[in-house]
Amino acid sequence: MATEVIAVFIPIISVICIVIMIMYLRKQENVERLAMIEKGVSPEFFNIKKMRNTSFPLRASLLLIGVGLGLFFGYFLDMHYHMEEVGYFAMLFILGGAGLGLAYIVEEKKQKEESK
Repeated sequence: MATEVIAVFIPIISVICIVIMIMYLRKQENVERLAMIEKGVSPEFFNIKKMRNTSFPLRASLLLIGVGLGLFFGYFLDMHYHMEEVGYFAMLFILGGAGLGLAYIVEEKKQKEESK
């Protein structure tokens, strides 16, 4: 089989697997709810809205900002000091970690304000 054909099938199969996984998880959630109802848990239990965790978008965005800045500074190091790959990897890890650290600080500050 040609490499090009395999390269086309990989994303298609990945999407199909993700859809099947989501359908399976939904089905299992429904089976779990039915079992809880049979055991006598009140249906009001299901009406409680789940608390949304807003920290993931914050973490992801600050990580990606850090990675973008890391690539930029890595390019700067490569052009001016001829560091090649070392500059890229070092800046990616340093600034990506700094982005995650900043996300942690923002989340802690937000939790302190909510607890007051």
